[in-house]
Amino acid sequence: MQDYREGVSPGGRGGPLSGVRVLDFSTIIAGPYGCTLLGDLGADVIKVEAPKGDPIRDYPSTLERESRAYIGINRSKKSLILDLKRPEARPVLDRLVRASDVLVHNFRPSVPDRLGLGWDRLREVNPRLIYCPVSGFGETGPFKDRAGLDQVLQAMTGMARCQGNSEPEIVWGSVVDYFTSAMLAYAVTAALLDRERTGKGQKLGVSLLQSALTMQSARFVWAEGEARDINRDFRSLGTTAIYPTASGWLYVTTSADHFWRAFCEIADLKELADDPRYDTTIKRAKRSSELIPRIAIALMARTAEEWEILFGDRVPCAVARGIEDVFDHPQVLAEELIATATHPTLGSYRGIRSPIKFSGSPCPAPQSAPVPGEHSQDILLKHGFSASEIDDLVRSGTVSGQETINKRTREEV
Repeated sequence: MQDYREGVSPGGRGGPLSGVRVLDFSTIIAGPYGCTLLGDLGADVIKVEAPKGDPIRDYPSTLERESRAYIGINRSKKSLILDLKRPEARPVLDRLVRASDVLVHNFRPSVPDRLGLGWDRLREVNPRLIYCPVSGFGETGPFKDRAGLDQVLQAMTGMARCQGNSEPEIVWGSVVDYFTSAMLAYAVTAALLDRERTGKGQKLGVSLLQSALTMQSARFVWAEGEARDINRDFRSLGTTAIYPTASGWLYVTTSADHFWRAFCEIADLKELADDPRYDTTIKRAKRSSELIPRIAIALMARTAEEWEILFGDRVPCAVARGIEDVFDHPQVLAEELIATATHPTLGSYRGIRSPIKFSGSPCPAPQSAPVPGEHSQDILLKHGFSASEIDDLVRSGTVSGQETINKRTREEV
């Protein structure tokens, strides 16, 4: 899509975004995984890291030599180590920007201009650039320079209070970060379509604050005249819960009336199926204290896996599995959601592949997350830098590759 210059080919890996080049200057989860989603669709993603690398590389991990979080979040990218604080980095940055379609970063609003990454400058370098800063709270207002982390936004936007009962609770799994990633990919693809119509790039605005509120759109409604302290959530459907069984735990919902009747039939609670006290969702919610003990006793008659088979497609339910079990789940395998990749230090591993299917432009197979600076030299060569120019950049410390980083690490030790 981009008018590639300076010897860079517009070829791609296949997929609906093949030929789109993305510069990923972001770190941790929201920005990087958003760029990974673009890479899943075939975009050529270059992860540009500072000399110390993405901080998530140093997150605690039970893997011996790699961060599990980094590996899972940064698949299908190339890595370039570039020290933007050095003046020699500016011509490298500009050449990358000229040959790219999208640039993503998650610096606080006061930082990009200092590093040469400001929108006003880069739009002059490449008027077709889609520029996407990812922030915690947006780029205006009293919180714009604060560090916006997933759990901070959960607490601020009411999510933790809604999740907890007597006390606020965090929803673990970085749900706001990952939803922001999806919003980023959604915004970028829309902007690329708009650019096809107008020929011009633009600046986007994606924030964790926007995402945290968007995720709660069903409860984020306050009608005129409503009281303050009311239940705005619909998660409490009375009998819906995770129940212990003879072996294992089972999530089961009887939210719809036909689910309730099927549940009663299969769980040997037939006398409750058409009881007028329980024949609507609202009635069951109001009388949940009466129903839950009876349901709990009934479900102890079998194991969670046996109930899952018995309920089948008549009652929504699932065994509460460990994530390790999901790798070989027959439905996951049938949907071809698992791919095997090979990492330079980790070796072979299994992980998620593109979560979206296209019949006409199938997405490419995922590639392993890169080691720091794994592709530095190759990226610079493809952007028109000569071998001697690359040597100068390495000597000055502006650019690093894996060998350079390993050498520095040995010297520091």
